[in-house]
Amino acid sequence: MGDQIYLIVGVVVVVLVVAGLVLRGRRTQLPAAREPDQLSPSGPATATEPAAAEVPDEAAPSTWERPEGTASRMARLRARLAGSQGGLGRGLLLLLSRDRLDEDTWENIEDTLLAADIGVAPTQQVVQNLRTRLRVEGAERPDARAVLREELIALVDPAMDRRLQITGADGVPGVVLVVGVNGSGKTTTVGKIARILVAENRSVVLGAADTFRAAAVDQLATWGERVGVDVVRGAEGGDPASVAFEAVRAGIAADVDTVVIDTAGRLQNKAGLMDELGKVKRVIEKQLPVTEVLLVLDATTGQNGLVQARVFGEVVDVTGIVLTKLDGSAKGGIVVAVQRELGVPVKLVGLGEGADDLAPFEASAFVDALLG
Repeated sequence: MGDQIYLIVGVVVVVLVVAGLVLRGRRTQLPAAREPDQLSPSGPATATEPAAAEVPDEAAPSTWERPEGTASRMARLRARLAGSQGGLGRGLLLLLSRDRLDEDTWENIEDTLLAADIGVAPTQQVVQNLRTRLRVEGAERPDARAVLREELIALVDPAMDRRLQITGADGVPGVVLVVGVNGSGKTTTVGKIARILVAENRSVVLGAADTFRAAAVDQLATWGERVGVDVVRGAEGGDPASVAFEAVRAGIAADVDTVVIDTAGRLQNKAGLMDELGKVKRVIEKQLPVTEVLLVLDATTGQNGLVQARVFGEVVDVTGIVLTKLDGSAKGGIVVAVQRELGVPVKLVGLGEGADDLAPFEASAFVDALLG
């Protein structure tokens, strides 16, 4: 009898133990309750949603901007140029379409070209060519628009080499020196050039050598941050040549494609400007040759821009021109005038304040935009 009691007690104990294990297993399968402040605004997170703190830094999305590509940039700027500059072309075509091209008409054509800042000599050349080609001598007059287009394209000179020299020989970085007076959009242009290069998958280092303006240095640093480009800067009021030297050295060490140097644009006296820019260039060329010197001009300044171009042309060996603010208030003929003044091509044009409102200059596209 005693053995049976022990057996019954043993069975009961086993049953209770098994039941306890089963209940514990079921409880562990239930989802844990979440406190109200752990819930997302849209409800509980799913089992596959990681907590924010678990995302590694390197997996976080980049804050760098992707600049607009060159092709779409050029198409957009052509459309904007056509809308803002078409007045010159339409005015000329209206005059040339008259039944009788008398002396008064030709004087009006000449005045229209001069008002567009094309310059006296180029204007006289165009008027003479137009008079010769449109003279009616018993034959049907040629298409005025086609003739005007050909003459204007010839005036802008499509044969000029407008390629940017942004890489050096034998795989070393190219060095682009950007010069111009303060207020012309020089520092902004340096940032926009960096965006163009980044859009072409090129690596870039910027040098903030306009050390006399803290705002210019900060501005350039912001441009660099937006597209992930390193900016070398120095102390406020420091030696610009030293900053340029360090920027080139950083570009060599990082094996980048291009180093772009912003410079000071003070024009208090030509001798001081010459000394400063000359020193910057000499110090840079202790390491690498300067492959491009771009002069930034504000197109709205008209003939004043030509004076600036003349001064900088005497100070440094300018290889290309960047025309900024070539918008509705600008005179399109400045392209012709400044090219003739310096004998170097307009390589880039800007039409607005947008980050990607800078594009390579094309002679035929520019003339087509003028004619509307």
